Amino acid sequence: MRKGYNPEKPSAAYDSADYEALRASNITPALAGNRQLRFDGAEDASMFFARELDYIKAKSYDKIYPEFTALNTFPITHEVPEGAETTTYYSYEKTGMAAIISNYATDLPRADVKGEPTTAYVKSIGDSYGYSIQEMRASRLAGKSLDTRKAESAKYQIERSMNTIAWRGNDEHKLMGILSVGNNIPYYTLSTVMVDGVPRTEFKYKTPNQILDDINGMFGYQSDITMDVERADTLALPADVYIDISTRQIPNTGLTVKKFLLDNAPYLKDIISAPELKGTNTETNPLGASVSLLFTNDPDKFSLEIPMDFYQYPLQPENLEVKVPCESRCAGIILYYPLSALIAIGV
Repeated sequence: MRKGYNPEKPSAAYDSADYEALRASNITPALAGNRQLRFDGAEDASMFFARELDYIKAKSYDKIYPEFTALNTFPITHEVPEGAETTTYYSYEKTGMAAIISNYATDLPRADVKGEPTTAYVKSIGDSYGYSIQEMRASRLAGKSLDTRKAESAKYQIERSMNTIAWRGNDEHKLMGILSVGNNIPYYTLSTVMVDGVPRTEFKYKTPNQILDDINGMFGYQSDITMDVERADTLALPADVYIDISTRQIPNTGLTVKKFLLDNAPYLKDIISAPELKGTNTETNPLGASVSLLFTNDPDKFSLEIPMDFYQYPLQPENLEVKVPCESRCAGIILYYPLSALIAIGV
């Protein structure tokens, strides 16, 4: 529980759990015994460093890392309880068609969906950061705050792990990613062009019109396999491909490929750069080549399920330092409608 919070002076607040942990440790009495640090006693030293820590925690909670595309683009949900070990959801395929019926009809057609139950596992992701008694002593003597970068680094590493799970999943812990093999998202075969006698599918070898044909083909394929039920609205591309279509102009139009698509593709709302899709980025891409991802950005279609956001526990004194354990819980990608997305390998 935070005490004495003042929005004008956030560092004047403190968490009573941190204060009590410091007060019960041998660290703050030792610091208070140093006359150069000018503490009135262990209680004063405990309150001072509890306030410092509260400020550090608040800053790290507010930190956003734009390089984690999944965390900043995919729908994120928090529907599963923090304490759950698993969650079961249904992966759906729309079926059936309504019919004109008589007053006493008993054979009403089923217009619901075919659902396959899927169990998603919830796993904890954790790390910690801390400050030695010397770091606490030095910050007090220098009149400077404790280094906030330690807490920010702890959050960064946890969010990096979650971003990786969102893309490629984790087979060992049975967490599914949007690019996981076997997640039932269909693949689209890109057209090929001959380059020095070698067939190539990458956009960099194609003309603007050939690139447009490929992207239109992706939309057309999704329409065909879903009877026009699914209409994706977001196209994610590797960073180099995104830069290419953002700068390459279509002859005699004055428009780039990206601009033309956003102006004319009827369902497309956004084209995003996702470095995680690069073929060489094996941390997030398990498919062995650069890919594009066409998807509907809607939590009713799929989401990254995070039962517990990044959380910093009350500090724990340990030997000559204080340690702050950090945790988040993640269930990976929950994919309700696999056909709402489409993957093209080899862009």
